[in-house]
Amino acid sequence: MTTEGFRVLDEKSLIEYIKTTPSLASKLGNEVDNLKIKEVGDGNLNFVYIVISPSGSIVVKQAVPYIRLIGESWPMTKERSYFEVTALKRQYALSPKHVPEVYHFDRAMSLIGMRYIEPPHIILRKGLIAGVEYPLLAEHLAEFMANTLFYTSLLYLTTTQHKSAVAEFCANVEVCRLTEQVVFSDPYKISEYNRWTSPYLDSDAEAVRNDKVLKLEVAELKSKFCEKTQALIHGDLHTGSIMVTHESTLVIDPEFAFYGPMGFDIGAFIGNLFLAYFSQDGHAEQGNDRKAYKAWIIDTIADTWNLFYKKFTSLWDIHKEGPGEAYLYEIYKDVELWELVKQKYMMDLFHDSLGFGAAKMIRRIVGVAHVEDFESIGDLVKRADCERRALDFAKNLMKKRRTFNSINEVISTAL
Repeated sequence: MTTEGFRVLDEKSLIEYIKTTPSLASKLGNEVDNLKIKEVGDGNLNFVYIVISPSGSIVVKQAVPYIRLIGESWPMTKERSYFEVTALKRQYALSPKHVPEVYHFDRAMSLIGMRYIEPPHIILRKGLIAGVEYPLLAEHLAEFMANTLFYTSLLYLTTTQHKSAVAEFCANVEVCRLTEQVVFSDPYKISEYNRWTSPYLDSDAEAVRNDKVLKLEVAELKSKFCEKTQALIHGDLHTGSIMVTHESTLVIDPEFAFYGPMGFDIGAFIGNLFLAYFSQDGHAEQGNDRKAYKAWIIDTIADTWNLFYKKFTSLWDIHKEGPGEAYLYEIYKDVELWELVKQKYMMDLFHDSLGFGAAKMIRRIVGVAHVEDFESIGDLVKRADCERRALDFAKNLMKKRRTFNSINEVISTAL
């Protein structure tokens, strides 16, 4: 498949490409005659290659003009790679400990060369399935989200800077439309792409499609997703987009990045932790009932929000007299008013995060793309039971999100 200088690379043609690209060859010590290449793109959209030489390593990611999970019958702009690399560079500048460095970008080829996140890093979702605890996960994700969301919002930027950035990312429309479809539309109607653990969840999927209150709530969330240009968001911040060790956390794959509601990122991460929590009973075995691990996940959910709140509001306090035009200091410098502003802003953000988190959970159970947390449970009855409890929790969360005042109140409804 070739268009306008674009061709889909394979392992052989990638070697030739690297040989003619100094910015990549140099990261491999210019030892390009003895490369080991492995395609590891297990996601829904792209081809991803790990390239290793005797003296260096890189990752090469290529976007193709269709959804890889479906095939050429579902076209998708390969321009998403431009927005991914732009987001990677900005997020790296704001949170360098938690974002891989970019070495090379070829827009015509929709190809990004970047740091290889080496073993023992693994995809967080796989670690959660295996029952591995990551003591710094909440701290690191809270830091990443606080930095990337605060510094790209009107709490820090002028309206001129913000509008310019919004305009740039507005063109990432096709990827946003995909999210609009698979998160906020398809699960609530009959769609050829929907699937679930049938026949066990047939009535549950039908109940989602017939739930009028749920539909009203998801319509409001979809409107916010489409209209609220709050900050530069990752756009797909689930546990499959994070690589971890006990000491390190790196966020990858921001090809869905655009200026949207902050709560979509926060909710995506917390919602996926709840999916991991509800899946644990399906992974329990003799000698390991996973109860202690479920408690660790719950603690991580609580810590993520509480640490994010602390770090985000701390940045806001530090820069309250800065250029950000949302709340001009000369208007809001009264101490009592300043606290009221923060409390209202953060409570609204909390409720947004809960709603988006619930939407992300629902789509992973009755929509097109599921999660390995549940899919790896071989016993379908057991899997469906785990999914049903997650689905019921998510539906309740979406409908009642405005009644919660703390993350601990949310957690109490999941236990």
